[in-house]
Amino acid sequence: MPELRKPYLLYLGDAQYPTDAKTACGLRDWCRDDVVGEWSIPGAVSVGLPRRSPADAAAEGAGSLVIGIASVGGKLPEAWVPDLLAAIENGLDIVSGMHTRLTSFPALVSAAAARGVRLVDVRHSDQAFPAGEGTKRTGLRIATVGTDCALGKKYTALALTNALHARGQKATFRATGQTGIMIAGSGVAIDAVVADFIAGAAETLSPNNDPDHYDVIEGQGSLFHPAYAGVTLGLLHGSQPDWIVLCHDPTRLTIEYRPEFPIPPLADAVAQYLQAARITNRGVALAGVSINSSSLNDAEWAEYRDRVQQELGVPVCDPMRGGMDPIVSRVLGVQ
Repeated sequence: MPELRKPYLLYLGDAQYPTDAKTACGLRDWCRDDVVGEWSIPGAVSVGLPRRSPADAAAEGAGSLVIGIASVGGKLPEAWVPDLLAAIENGLDIVSGMHTRLTSFPALVSAAAARGVRLVDVRHSDQAFPAGEGTKRTGLRIATVGTDCALGKKYTALALTNALHARGQKATFRATGQTGIMIAGSGVAIDAVVADFIAGAAETLSPNNDPDHYDVIEGQGSLFHPAYAGVTLGLLHGSQPDWIVLCHDPTRLTIEYRPEFPIPPLADAVAQYLQAARITNRGVALAGVSINSSSLNDAEWAEYRDRVQQELGVPVCDPMRGGMDPIVSRVLGVQ
């Protein structure tokens, strides 16, 4: 992936759902110093950053407009093209993690060439991946998995990596989605890999390493999602995790946008993930549960955390509300 020009102006298009802005939120929360503000079509969601036009952002030294939306299906609407052209006219590169390629819009290609800026499709790679082999690799691996999409797998993986570093451990965040790649500067957009090679791409992403080195692998999708379970399973098999961390939003009873698909009880979800992960690593274990508790007040969060800990017998944490240290302690085998 080419090096991205920073700082970023985050573009929110005409998105109406906060969860669609997870790319913008991830960049805001994990590399805030690289972000000058946000811009959108009037009436769209906000991620709480200063509003900047492309001209304003360019005057402040911005290098790229980053599409901060990760919508269902990853389609880039034609209605956004005038805004993207305005960014190009002000000398900004356009960086997108959508499935629709920026280069599929002739107007953007022509304008970028004339202005001497780049169109960067982070989700797409020319790298050819092998089929997965399933051979056990050296090093240690932690994978984040979820009951649904867009509920904290990336945040959990980043927070786990930071917590391991704080304990003096060797650890690397392995990005598997567009936002994680923008944060880490490398990775594989796993949901853009041809299905036969997803496991092989995951093996390539997390190769042999020192015996005491932890790869913390960002999860994608959910085993319980009717559209994205295939990506989740391939990533899980190729990652061969020694530990999994289950991520969950307690306000969700069904898969988001699909009310006919209930989310299973957490104990059932854990059992199904462990069964699937044992295909390539029979020693896999549950390290803990990561909760997006943003909808709960302090008392509700404490009650919920304690109840789930008692039910499952593992630490329960929120990466944004107390951190992941109890889960890291379990992984390291210390109190």
